[in-house]
Amino acid sequence: MPELPEVEVVRRGLEDHVVGRHVTRARITGVRVARRHDAGPEDLAARLHDVTVTAASRRGKYLWLALDGEDALIVHLGMSGQMLVEPADAPLEKHCHARFDFSDDGPQLRFVDQRTFGGLALSPLRPDGIPESVAHIAPDPFEPAYDQAAVVRRMKQRDSAVKRALLDQTLVSGIGNIYADEALWRAQVHGERLCSSLTKPTLARILDHAHDVMAEALGQGGTSFDALYVNVNGASGYFDRSLHAYGRAGTQCDRCGTIMRREQFMNRSSFSCPVCQPRPRRRSPS
Repeated sequence: MPELPEVEVVRRGLEDHVVGRHVTRARITGVRVARRHDAGPEDLAARLHDVTVTAASRRGKYLWLALDGEDALIVHLGMSGQMLVEPADAPLEKHCHARFDFSDDGPQLRFVDQRTFGGLALSPLRPDGIPESVAHIAPDPFEPAYDQAAVVRRMKQRDSAVKRALLDQTLVSGIGNIYADEALWRAQVHGERLCSSLTKPTLARILDHAHDVMAEALGQGGTSFDALYVNVNGASGYFDRSLHAYGRAGTQCDRCGTIMRREQFMNRSSFSCPVCQPRPRRRSPS
């Protein structure tokens, strides 16, 4: 699933190519793309007629287009969702589920989703500009509202694995499996270490690394393990060439030369160095 840098790349593309344009027609095909919109695809398309896109925004992995009413169009990219800006006469993609035409007769905006885990929905905007359906998500490390000291305090109170905390989008948003592994490798901390066992400076250092690695990934257009992760022009990012942990099982650690390992964690794969990131000692049963 795309993480913060990949979603931010899409957001920037929408900001450049869609914001300020007036929608004259929306066409939504299929039920699944509008399954989060209770009234269905026809109602969603009707409510997206004759609106102007005023902003393209993001919190963590959540993306939305603010409209000139009081609503936002939430874009769930899921596993394979793409927002593409293309000429109206370009061949229609096989898995195109939504098309938007604009009053300037410029390029269309298309939502393409091969695996159909993504979708579109409307949500009222709160006064702070955050859609109501996204309000439960914590600020991400790139937002002015992000309070790292508060996040560290909450993490320190938890008797749960530090990687689990990094993946908790109600604690800090935007960090997924890839960038959690990269941050932990940089901090030389195993993901199963308990938050409560780590010092506050160590927790802050992990969060700093998460911010830094995502900023670096953003500078390279995101990480594209899947060819479906593309920007609005269909181009893939290339940060996967710079990863030190994720997907590196069986290769040498870039820091000490030890063979990297792969472990199961929360139904995911975790990648770490056995020497730089030793597993925590198992607690004795009481």
